[in-house]
Amino acid sequence: MTVMWFFIAIALLISAVLVMARILLGPTTLDRLVALDALIALCMCGLAAWTAYSGDTTVVPGIVALSLVSFVGSVAIARFRVRDDQA
Repeated sequence: MTVMWFFIAIALLISAVLVMARILLGPTTLDRLVALDALIALCMCGLAAWTAYSGDTTVVPGIVALSLVSFVGSVAIARFRVRDDQA
């Protein structure tokens, strides 16, 4: 069972490194926005995996709050952003 949690942690870590590379190297602001959403989703997955591993459910409201803030932030950025060619 511990080997499975190790592979989950490695997969989340590799995914986070790839997403961070996309945030830093993204050619447009929309690429960076999608990568930021993916990074927040990876954080939520990591918290959910920790909850499943430890059996401690006190983190669940934090996951819900993170998902709500992420959604509102993404919608606000997508609504009010300036096009890249106009900057």
